[in-house]
Amino acid sequence: MEIGQKVKVYRLRDRVSPVIASKLGKSGTIKDFRMTDGSGVGIVVEFDDKSSTWFFEDELKVVES
Repeated sequence: MEIGQKVKVYRLRDRVSPVIASKLGKSGTIKDFRMTDGSGVGIVVEFDDKSSTWFFEDELKVVES
């Protein structure tokens, strides 16, 4: 996955807030990467409403354009 790619949230690994849960099934653009807890990398996704949050790589799928 690369910055600028379109991705879709297709699953959520953990219990999350209702705000983040509402992103399930939505598509957004990868904006950045961040370290999570030292054992993984999070992917920061920005959505059409300009909100952004991070996800694990296995929670996202690249959207073919």
